[in-house]
Amino acid sequence: MLIREFHEPDWAQVWPIVSEVVRGQETFPYDPGLTADEAYDMWVEVAPGRTVVAVGGDVVLGTAKMGTNRPGPGSHVATASFMVARTARGRGVGTALCRHAVDWACERGYAGMQFNAVVASNAGAVQLYGREGFAVVGTVPGAFRHPALGRVGLHVMYREF
Repeated sequence: MLIREFHEPDWAQVWPIVSEVVRGQETFPYDPGLTADEAYDMWVEVAPGRTVVAVGGDVVLGTAKMGTNRPGPGSHVATASFMVARTARGRGVGTALCRHAVDWACERGYAGMQFNAVVASNAGAVQLYGREGFAVVGTVPGAFRHPALGRVGLHVMYREF
């Protein structure tokens, strides 16, 4: 697996991943009616942010975006988001993308990384981030409407560098 910069032609494989994750309504608080154009504008970061893909050969296995969490006085903290193709889950793609994002932020001198809305019922992501040094610093109770579980919490997770 190789993690590299996103290129425009990658969108043909990234959009189905984003679409499936968003329409599943289990892990991201994005509108399930999101169009491909809206998703592109939301997912593909402009500098100084970065969007990457994890590829196995010519197949996109997952994608990540990273950048500054908040402007101005909060600009010393980075953020990132990750999506992995259903067929590639459980193969270390999410871990590799998370480590890539952390390395990217450290290299740019950020003081830490914050994930703003980790769905509490997304045990795989919560465990992965915990293994990578992130801690839940707060939870907004019932802030996410899960299609099967009802209202569940959204964690704010943070790792200081």
